[in-house]
Amino acid sequence: MKTETVTTGEPAALTIRTPRPDEGGTLADIESRCFSAATAASRGQIEARLAAFPDCFLLAEADGVPVGFINGARADEPALPDAMYHDTALHRPGGAWQTVFGLSVLPPYRRRSVAGRLLEAFIALARERGCDGVVLTCREPLIHYYERFGFVDRGVADSSHGGEVWYDMRLTF
Repeated sequence: MKTETVTTGEPAALTIRTPRPDEGGTLADIESRCFSAATAASRGQIEARLAAFPDCFLLAEADGVPVGFINGARADEPALPDAMYHDTALHRPGGAWQTVFGLSVLPPYRRRSVAGRLLEAFIALARERGCDGVVLTCREPLIHYYERFGFVDRGVADSSHGGEVWYDMRLTF
């Protein structure tokens, strides 16, 4: 993945890159500050994912400081079953669909285009790899956010992740 620098005002520069294998703890810290304890992946889960499919992670740095990331696995079907969050063996390296497990941006960096840049870069990466599209689940208040990027709301997901109600979102190329 090539590095992309974007001028966004404050922060002065945003760099999007693939995280290093030793950055699992940093990613877990960001995740824990963005998701509830019931829905956030543990450090062990993130480190296992990073080891199993490092090419399915992107990290955003503002002025050299990690401030957000996006990650997911590849799948053969356009679905994100709860089991994928916990079992890295379900990742399909040549899978037709890129999933998004999470899009996390630290609170001080929200509303500064960080999440959008990460999502756009992840979508572009999936296109470059020849995927059929990208799938994710989100809570109801975020449906409109993802629709701005071309995702289509496919209704309530068959998910009980963290005891929350999730909605299936799909972007087909």
